[in-house]
Amino acid sequence: MEENVKKLTEFSAIKPTGTLTLGSYLGAIKNWNELCEEYNSIFCVADMHSITIRMDPAVLRRNALEQLAYYIASGLDTEKCILFIQSHVHEHAELSWVLGCYAMFGELSRMTQFKDKSAKNADNINGGLFTYPVLMAADILLYGTDVVPVGEDQRQHVELCRDIANRFNGVYGDVFKLPRAIVPKVGARVMSLTEPEKKMSKSDDNDPGSVMLRDTDDVIMRKFKRAVTDCETCVRFDPENKKGVSNLMTIYSAVTGKSYEEIEREFDGKGYGVFKPAVGEAVCDTVRPIREEANRLLADKAYLESIYADGAAKASRIAARTLSKVYKKVGFIKKA
Repeated sequence: MEENVKKLTEFSAIKPTGTLTLGSYLGAIKNWNELCEEYNSIFCVADMHSITIRMDPAVLRRNALEQLAYYIASGLDTEKCILFIQSHVHEHAELSWVLGCYAMFGELSRMTQFKDKSAKNADNINGGLFTYPVLMAADILLYGTDVVPVGEDQRQHVELCRDIANRFNGVYGDVFKLPRAIVPKVGARVMSLTEPEKKMSKSDDNDPGSVMLRDTDDVIMRKFKRAVTDCETCVRFDPENKKGVSNLMTIYSAVTGKSYEEIEREFDGKGYGVFKPAVGEAVCDTVRPIREEANRLLADKAYLESIYADGAAKASRIAARTLSKVYKKVGFIKKA
């Protein structure tokens, strides 16, 4: 992909800590696709972020390759964007160290995700979990990123990235662009089918509340038929009082393009027995071609290797320029 100076740059990534879900697709990848026409787009498989939790190395490698395949199967065109695996571009780790020296302990300790994950993983509150947002800042700032498509839960990290960049620029001049988060209006936060107060989980393939992109049609339909609703029968968008139904409407809207008003009219008087299978069928129609294409790609390891090798080379060329500038600013001697 040739860099286009007339376009702004977007960067985003997902950790391969589990199987990609319907939420991963609707909340992130689908929107990346739409932004590729407008931006210079850079996306990665964030395997370095994944090891803040203990993972089987073989599982991490399998997940990372599978995630890359699903990126492509979901429509990301390697002629229009850069796709790479984070650990293949060493500049991410190097810039993270420098930025860590400009991130304050207090602001890192206030990160909501650090508090949440520390509570859930009390036996493994490691330094990587604490400095995770610094590596994320490095991911973003390496590429002169203008916009970062994220879910609401990641907005705080982008704000911290801006704070770190501002602090560095205040000392050394105009080095980093200040990125802004963009959150898609529909499908930005797809919740669990069984616990609509929580996001779909990638970590458990057997979770009945999470629809995985690798799920078969039968499995998807079964999950939607068992989805939590309420004691009414009215299909109405009310996120406060009808969380389960509203989540199903959000999903249906995202895969069909219909507005909430259109959905309410479509299912007026029909009840949940009609509504839930209809949502399931619409999701099957969306997921099926992605799953089939991903399975085809995973059977061609040589092709996937060529994609991630080419992507890493392109990403590294951009990242190296940024890191070289940063190293010069902080006073490191240029390598001979």
